[in-house]
Amino acid sequence: MRWLGGWAWRVGGAVGVMWLVGVALFAPPSPSPSASDPRLAQRLQRAVQELDILKKQNDDIRQVLQDFTKQVSSLNGEAPSHGNTAMVAELQKKLEHAQRMLQQADATADHKTGPSDFTPSLEFEKTRRLVERGVQESWWYVADQLQQLRKKLDAFSDHTAHIDRVLEEGVDHVRVLQYDLLRLSQLDGLGTWREQEAADLSALMQRRLHALQHPKDCAKARKLVCNLNKGCGYGCQIHHVVYCFIVAYGTKRTLILKSRGWRYNKAGWEDVFQPLSETCTDLSGYTHSHWPGSNETQVVDLPIIDTLSQRPPYLPLAIPRDISDRLTRLHGDPAAWWVGQFLKYMLKPQPKTQEMLDSMSDSLGFQKPIVGVHVRRTDKVGTEAAYHSIDEYMKHVGEYYKALSLRQPDIVKRVYLASDDPTVITEAQKKFPDYTFIGDSNIARTAAVATRYTDASLKGIIADIHFLSLTDYLVCTFSSQVCRIAYEIMQTLHPDASSYYRSLDDIYYYGGQNAHNQKARFPHTPRKSDEMILKANDVVGIAGNHWNGYSKGVNRRTRQNALYPSYKMEEIVDIADFPSYAEVDKRSGT
Repeated sequence: MRWLGGWAWRVGGAVGVMWLVGVALFAPPSPSPSASDPRLAQRLQRAVQELDILKKQNDDIRQVLQDFTKQVSSLNGEAPSHGNTAMVAELQKKLEHAQRMLQQADATADHKTGPSDFTPSLEFEKTRRLVERGVQESWWYVADQLQQLRKKLDAFSDHTAHIDRVLEEGVDHVRVLQYDLLRLSQLDGLGTWREQEAADLSALMQRRLHALQHPKDCAKARKLVCNLNKGCGYGCQIHHVVYCFIVAYGTKRTLILKSRGWRYNKAGWEDVFQPLSETCTDLSGYTHSHWPGSNETQVVDLPIIDTLSQRPPYLPLAIPRDISDRLTRLHGDPAAWWVGQFLKYMLKPQPKTQEMLDSMSDSLGFQKPIVGVHVRRTDKVGTEAAYHSIDEYMKHVGEYYKALSLRQPDIVKRVYLASDDPTVITEAQKKFPDYTFIGDSNIARTAAVATRYTDASLKGIIADIHFLSLTDYLVCTFSSQVCRIAYEIMQTLHPDASSYYRSLDDIYYYGGQNAHNQKARFPHTPRKSDEMILKANDVVGIAGNHWNGYSKGVNRRTRQNALYPSYKMEEIVDIADFPSYAEVDKRSGT
């Protein structure tokens, strides 16, 4: 009977392993968007391979049991004992149960093996995102109108109480609807496809950038020289380097970054981040000129975007034509994804910078779920941005956590709070005691104008952007470059994080960008004097979203500058012809 016991152990082990594999494959997709994991497809592939192995083991075990049953029956010419029969029957039940699990696992694996087996159409993904945005825009309109009505009825408490109830119940309706839309975006292999497609596209871009920055012969390579020291703050300077890198990609020139004497770190970029190239950092060449030069000019100096003449068509918010179909299908904000890929390549920390970030993460107790809040104050308020109270930010933080509670009840409400005003953290802790605020007031102190260009200030702003980008949701002002960089980096950490934010002022933009246009899907007849007349397919240059169901912009056909209903519009993705990197893609087997 020791022999039988050994087989029973093997059967039980096989069933247990199959149960674990089954759980991994059958588990319903998480309704909460997760960080992009390029290893997901490999894990699924390994799981399917394990299933094949287990099938064979199952067949082998079944055959052995059949043989063993016959042997027991004929042993000494006697009928098998009651104990032996019960053990065989129990093993048979386990095998039948395992067989059912294998069949279910096969069906699930066939359904979810990845992008090669299932790819949604471009129109499906665009329409799904239009529905999501339409739901949000519609609620912003209804909520704004009810709030305006409430102010007019302040003297009639019974009416205002009724409006408050409608607002409270209405937003709960929207939460549930958004929860279902989120689930819909993950079902039937959509979530798996999105994870893998995001990883594949990012890997493609990183290979191209690496090849661009590592030419075969640096002495003969065509180069683009960019001076890091643009006369502005850290976020502006980082975006300046991104602009340089995009032009380098568009001209197929290796980017040479001049960073010695950087106002934030005199030792230069490479003292904080890894160099943009390990093999080509020499800016010398046989011929040298200012932008735009010619194809034959070896070294070209690039000015800041504000003074750029002969602007190329591939400046932001343009994306490359050769990946445009894939990118617009995958992502709700392709331009932000595109910028994020350059930041991903650029902002690789040196070991000491990484050690600083890891140490801060441990000391702060940074963990998820967590919302990032960036409160911009000091010199920017009143010039580039309006003042916003902490209450305005926390209103949207509270709404995020109410929606999250549908998926994760009884959670700790954490907030990573970054600001250039050290009093903000204390104020938030006093006003909102049911939240756990994580932040460093010392970082805020170093962000003051007098100490902005110190080593401590640099470390502080790098840390703030890093942790803000790691949060699950971002509440900030897009007038801030810090906020926009965090949002752009966030796109590299998720398949599509284009909706993981709420800006209190601007829509997403890139400083010095080309025109940002939308197209009318339907005509619109104005109901008020400040509204725009729209015909279907009218192109409108958007200036901003008022977050009340209306945006403002200029109709390119009529030149009318007015409000228009956001829900009747769709984004026009600017697509430009960038150079081909076919030789890189071919080398990598793409």
